[in-house]
Amino acid sequence: MKIIAIGRNYIDHAKELNNPVPESPVIFMKPDTAVLKDNKDFYYPEFSSDVHYECEVVYRICNEGKHVAKKFAHKYYDAIGLGIDFTARDIQSKHKEKGLPWELAKAFDHSAVISNLIPKEEFENLSDINFSLKKNEEIVQVGNTKDMIFDIDTLIVYISKFITLRKGDLIYTGTPAGVGPILIGDKLEGYIGEQLMFSTQIK
Repeated sequence: MKIIAIGRNYIDHAKELNNPVPESPVIFMKPDTAVLKDNKDFYYPEFSSDVHYECEVVYRICNEGKHVAKKFAHKYYDAIGLGIDFTARDIQSKHKEKGLPWELAKAFDHSAVISNLIPKEEFENLSDINFSLKKNEEIVQVGNTKDMIFDIDTLIVYISKFITLRKGDLIYTGTPAGVGPILIGDKLEGYIGEQLMFSTQIK
Protein backbone atom coordinates (compact mmCIF):
# COMPACT_ATOMS: atom_id res chain seq x y z
CA MET A 1 0.00 0.00 0.00
CA LYS A 2 1.22 3.47 -0.86
CA ILE A 3 -0.10 6.93 -0.14
CA ILE A 4 -0.27 9.34 -3.07
CA ALA A 5 -0.97 12.88 -1.91
CA ILE A 6 -1.99 15.94 -3.87
CA GLY A 7 -0.74 19.42 -3.01
CA ARG A 8 -2.42 22.76 -3.74
CA ASN A 9 -5.68 21.21 -4.97
CA TYR A 10 -7.90 23.98 -3.56
CA ILE A 11 -7.41 27.53 -4.87
CA ASP A 12 -7.93 29.21 -1.48
CA HIS A 13 -5.30 26.99 0.17
CA ALA A 14 -2.75 27.71 -2.56
CA LYS A 15 -3.36 31.42 -2.03
CA GLU A 16 -3.06 31.26 1.77
CA LEU A 17 0.44 29.77 1.40
CA ASN A 18 1.34 32.21 -1.38
CA ASN A 19 1.73 29.37 -3.85
CA PRO A 20 0.75 29.58 -7.53
CA VAL A 21 -2.39 27.71 -8.59
CA PRO A 22 -1.09 24.59 -10.35
CA GLU A 23 -1.77 23.81 -14.00
CA SER A 24 -1.37 20.08 -13.36
CA PRO A 25 -1.60 18.03 -10.15
CA VAL A 26 1.20 18.45 -7.61
CA ILE A 27 2.09 14.97 -6.36
CA PHE A 28 4.08 13.71 -3.40
CA MET A 29 4.23 10.39 -1.60
CA LYS A 30 4.01 9.10 1.94
CA PRO A 31 5.16 5.61 2.97
CA ASP A 32 2.90 3.10 4.70
CA THR A 33 4.65 3.94 7.98
CA ALA A 34 2.97 7.36 7.82
CA VAL A 35 -0.49 5.87 8.42
CA LEU A 36 -2.19 6.70 11.75
CA LYS A 37 -5.53 4.94 12.13
CA ASP A 38 -8.07 3.82 14.74
CA ASN A 39 -8.20 7.27 16.38
CA LYS A 40 -4.73 6.82 17.85
CA ASP A 41 -2.86 9.71 19.44
CA PHE A 42 -0.40 11.75 17.38
CA TYR A 43 2.91 12.34 19.15
CA TYR A 44 4.54 15.64 18.27
CA PRO A 45 7.89 14.86 16.58
CA GLU A 46 11.02 16.23 18.21
CA PHE A 47 12.51 17.35 14.87
CA SER A 48 9.91 20.06 14.24
CA SER A 49 8.45 23.00 16.14
CA ASP A 50 5.78 23.92 13.58
CA VAL A 51 3.60 20.96 12.59
CA HIS A 52 0.38 21.89 10.77
CA TYR A 53 -2.85 19.98 10.16
CA GLU A 54 -4.28 19.63 6.65
CA CYS A 55 -7.67 17.87 6.49
CA GLU A 56 -8.32 15.95 3.26
CA VAL A 57 -10.82 13.62 1.61
CA VAL A 58 -9.19 10.24 0.95
CA TYR A 59 -10.05 7.67 -1.72
CA ARG A 60 -9.15 3.97 -1.62
CA ILE A 61 -8.03 2.32 -4.85
CA CYS A 62 -9.71 -1.03 -5.57
CA ASN A 63 -8.15 -2.14 -8.87
CA GLU A 64 -4.69 -2.17 -10.38
CA GLY A 65 -4.45 0.48 -13.05
CA LYS A 66 -1.91 1.93 -15.49
CA HIS A 67 -2.82 4.58 -18.07
CA VAL A 68 -6.44 4.63 -16.88
CA ALA A 69 -8.89 6.26 -19.29
CA LYS A 70 -11.14 9.01 -17.89
CA LYS A 71 -14.32 7.08 -18.67
CA PHE A 72 -13.14 4.16 -16.53
CA ALA A 73 -11.59 6.12 -13.65
CA HIS A 74 -14.67 5.75 -11.42
CA LYS A 75 -14.12 1.98 -11.38
CA TYR A 76 -10.75 2.34 -9.65
CA TYR A 77 -11.91 3.51 -6.21
CA ASP A 78 -14.48 1.90 -3.93
CA ALA A 79 -14.43 3.79 -0.62
CA ILE A 80 -13.98 7.28 0.75
CA GLY A 81 -12.71 8.55 4.07
CA LEU A 82 -11.15 11.55 5.72
CA GLY A 83 -7.60 12.12 6.82
CA ILE A 84 -4.97 14.59 7.91
CA ASP A 85 -1.75 15.29 6.07
CA PHE A 86 0.43 16.48 8.93
CA THR A 87 3.16 18.78 7.63
CA ALA A 88 6.32 19.96 9.37
CA ARG A 89 6.00 23.47 7.98
CA ASP A 90 9.39 24.65 9.26
CA ILE A 91 11.17 21.81 7.48
CA GLN A 92 9.07 22.28 4.36
CA SER A 93 9.90 25.99 4.20
CA LYS A 94 13.64 25.35 4.48
CA HIS A 95 13.51 22.71 1.76
CA LYS A 96 11.42 24.86 -0.56
CA GLU A 97 13.90 27.73 -0.18
CA LYS A 98 16.68 25.39 -1.36
CA GLY A 99 14.59 23.74 -4.09
CA LEU A 100 14.73 20.39 -2.27
CA PRO A 101 12.00 17.72 -2.08
CA TRP A 102 9.36 17.88 0.66
CA GLU A 103 9.60 14.28 1.90
CA LEU A 104 11.05 14.97 5.35
CA ALA A 105 8.28 17.49 5.99
CA LYS A 106 5.48 15.26 4.73
CA ALA A 107 6.40 11.59 4.94
CA PHE A 108 7.46 11.16 8.55
CA ASP A 109 5.96 8.43 10.76
CA HIS A 110 2.24 8.80 11.58
CA SER A 111 1.87 11.92 9.43
CA ALA A 112 -1.18 10.52 7.62
CA VAL A 113 -4.27 10.21 9.80
CA ILE A 114 -6.92 8.03 8.16
CA SER A 115 -10.51 7.41 9.22
CA ASN A 116 -12.61 4.35 8.62
CA LEU A 117 -13.67 4.24 4.99
CA ILE A 118 -17.24 4.45 3.70
CA PRO A 119 -18.29 2.53 0.55
CA LYS A 120 -18.79 5.06 -2.21
CA GLU A 121 -22.29 3.74 -2.88
CA GLU A 122 -23.40 5.31 0.41
CA PHE A 123 -22.77 8.83 -0.90
CA GLU A 124 -25.63 10.63 -2.61
CA ASN A 125 -23.32 12.73 -4.79
CA LEU A 126 -19.63 11.88 -5.12
CA SER A 127 -18.96 15.32 -6.60
CA ASP A 128 -20.47 17.16 -3.62
CA ILE A 129 -18.98 15.86 -0.36
CA ASN A 130 -18.87 18.31 2.53
CA PHE A 131 -16.15 17.87 5.13
CA SER A 132 -14.75 19.80 8.06
CA LEU A 133 -12.14 19.76 10.80
CA LYS A 134 -12.55 20.85 14.40
CA LYS A 135 -9.65 21.78 16.65
CA ASN A 136 -10.58 21.84 20.31
CA GLU A 137 -14.30 21.90 19.41
CA GLU A 138 -13.95 24.88 17.03
CA ILE A 139 -14.29 24.50 13.26
CA VAL A 140 -11.02 25.45 11.57
CA GLN A 141 -11.47 23.97 8.08
CA VAL A 142 -14.52 23.54 5.85
CA GLY A 143 -14.36 22.06 2.37
CA ASN A 144 -16.31 20.42 -0.41
CA THR A 145 -14.99 18.10 -3.10
CA LYS A 146 -16.71 20.18 -5.79
CA ASP A 147 -14.08 22.86 -5.10
CA MET A 148 -11.10 20.65 -5.93
CA ILE A 149 -9.07 21.97 -8.85
CA PHE A 150 -8.55 18.38 -10.03
CA ASP A 151 -11.34 15.92 -9.18
CA ILE A 152 -10.68 12.30 -8.26
CA ASP A 153 -11.23 10.93 -11.78
CA THR A 154 -8.80 13.47 -13.22
CA LEU A 155 -6.26 12.56 -10.52
CA ILE A 156 -6.55 8.84 -11.23
CA VAL A 157 -5.96 9.44 -14.95
CA TYR A 158 -2.97 11.69 -14.27
CA ILE A 159 -1.31 9.61 -11.56
CA SER A 160 -1.68 6.36 -13.50
CA LYS A 161 0.33 7.79 -16.39
CA PHE A 162 3.38 7.75 -14.12
CA ILE A 163 2.65 5.39 -11.23
CA THR A 164 0.76 2.10 -11.32
CA LEU A 165 -2.18 2.17 -8.96
CA ARG A 166 -2.68 -0.92 -6.83
CA LYS A 167 -5.52 -2.23 -4.70
CA GLY A 168 -5.39 -0.64 -1.24
CA ASP A 169 -3.50 2.49 -2.28
CA LEU A 170 -4.80 5.73 -0.76
CA ILE A 171 -5.11 9.05 -2.56
CA TYR A 172 -5.16 12.14 -0.32
CA THR A 173 -6.79 14.80 -2.46
CA GLY A 174 -5.56 18.07 -0.97
CA THR A 175 -6.80 20.46 1.69
CA PRO A 176 -8.95 23.59 1.67
CA ALA A 177 -8.00 26.87 3.32
CA GLY A 178 -7.68 27.09 7.09
CA VAL A 179 -4.59 25.01 7.79
CA GLY A 180 -2.74 25.86 10.95
CA PRO A 181 -0.38 24.70 13.70
CA ILE A 182 -1.03 22.10 16.36
CA LEU A 183 0.10 22.08 19.97
CA ILE A 184 0.43 19.32 22.51
CA GLY A 185 -2.96 18.95 24.17
CA ASP A 186 -4.99 19.79 21.05
CA LYS A 187 -7.81 17.53 19.88
CA LEU A 188 -8.62 17.21 16.18
CA GLU A 189 -11.92 15.83 14.90
CA GLY A 190 -12.78 15.30 11.25
CA TYR A 191 -16.29 15.15 9.82
CA ILE A 192 -17.90 14.20 6.54
CA GLY A 193 -21.20 16.02 6.67
CA GLU A 194 -22.37 15.55 10.25
CA GLN A 195 -20.64 12.18 10.67
CA LEU A 196 -17.56 12.06 12.91
CA MET A 197 -14.85 10.26 10.95
CA PHE A 198 -11.81 10.49 13.22
CA SER A 199 -10.61 11.96 16.49
CA THR A 200 -6.92 12.46 17.25
CA GLN A 201 -5.32 13.76 20.42
CA ILE A 202 -1.98 15.56 20.13
CA LYS A 203 0.46 14.27 22.74
